[in-house]
Amino acid sequence: MNRTTVLLADDHAILMDGLLHMVRQDFDVVGVARDGRAMVEMARQYHPDVIVTDISMPQLNGIDAARILRREAISGKLLFLTMHADLPLVEEAFRAGASGYILKLCGAEEFVKAIKCVARGATYITPLLAGDLISTLLTTGSQDVSRESTLTLRQREVLQLLAEGKTMKEVAAQLGISTRTAESHKYEIMRQLGVQTTAGLIRYAVRIKLV
Repeated sequence: MNRTTVLLADDHAILMDGLLHMVRQDFDVVGVARDGRAMVEMARQYHPDVIVTDISMPQLNGIDAARILRREAISGKLLFLTMHADLPLVEEAFRAGASGYILKLCGAEEFVKAIKCVARGATYITPLLAGDLISTLLTTGSQDVSRESTLTLRQREVLQLLAEGKTMKEVAAQLGISTRTAESHKYEIMRQLGVQTTAGLIRYAVRIKLV
């Protein structure tokens, strides 16, 4: 029987070494990505069964990378492995197409269990968060759409790159658009969010954990 293929995406080298050691015993690793854009390219190339990704990564965060993969109908199951225990981020990850969500403080046994779980088509949420998430959903019900959720994927890409210190010319080159178009996206983001300065945009991006 063929072993499950896995793509790993995380920008922390020491952590990645540990993940590789754990994963290779049970799965075939087809690639290692150090940022969100590399993850998307490797997923397109290798079509892994499971993609294990962090949320906070350079160039493109894991959630927006997931949105791109789902938009392109790339079928690999997405398992988020992150330090972020914020319930709004958990919900956003699943809306973006996640099949699983675990924390980096989990043990090796839970990590392997989570990969096997999503690989067979089930959903996995670490027990550390599952109870709180269910309680939140039951008590809050449907909520108003937040301002950040109204941003398009391209706007979120522009916002993240700006927050990482890229110039408008560099943002345009990274996204394959004109500088004028990049600037247009920036000012539309500022209008939608009610932010007046680039510094304000950066603070906002940090607050919602785009960087």
